[in-house]
Amino acid sequence: MVDAIIQARINSTRLPGKVLKVIAGKPLLFYVIERLKKAKNIKNIILAIPDTKKNDILEKFAKKNDIKYFRGSEDDVLSRFYFATKQFNSKNILRVCADRPLLDPILIDFVIDKYFECNADYISTRIKHTFPEGLTIEVFKSSVLKEAFKKAKEPSQREHVTPYIYANAQKFSIASVENEEDLSSMRWTIDEKRDVDFLKVLLKNKSIFSFKEITEFLKKTPKITKINSKIKQVILKEQEKKDFNYRFVFKH
Repeated sequence: MVDAIIQARINSTRLPGKVLKVIAGKPLLFYVIERLKKAKNIKNIILAIPDTKKNDILEKFAKKNDIKYFRGSEDDVLSRFYFATKQFNSKNILRVCADRPLLDPILIDFVIDKYFECNADYISTRIKHTFPEGLTIEVFKSSVLKEAFKKAKEPSQREHVTPYIYANAQKFSIASVENEEDLSSMRWTIDEKRDVDFLKVLLKNKSIFSFKEITEFLKKTPKITKINSKIKQVILKEQEKKDFNYRFVFKH
């Protein structure tokens, strides 16, 4: 079992307040949490919130929805993660961003199973980008997070939590999870208004839920993917590294 830690803040640069933005009657963060709850291998769901006053609203959300939470540095997200794991004694961590409402519980469980199967220090669906943007899953040991917390110096390594691991892949046992079909051109994350528009249209079809179902639906209705397809995703230079010890292919 692993602990899922969701990093969330209210003042997103490109789309302020997006994590609580109401879409189809529910706040964005609600969809993320509900999908995590459906994964079988998650023990705790923890919201990692900045300790600034403007983020008090996220603490209220956590309390109202009976979600565990930790408050720490707004800019040093790595330290926020590290001290959250200390507070809840987390040994294995699933890192989640609060702008990923279409995370797939089946894929999450697959990644966690493979993580334990090969005893990796770190496993990710992003080492080789084959999944739609917004389905990134990262699982790692608390010992790896501790080393990153102590040794990471670059601002990007502190802000994005795991780049220190990519940059020092030779130190760790790394596993890559890749989709059987390259769907990296699809965009399922929420960064801009066009992403919100895409999600609203998608959620009108109530039968859609799983990664497989969403993919099949979008292939039949490709015009929907065009809503936000022109948005350029920022890729950290560290994520371009291809070094890993194990490779698993997800077939759905």
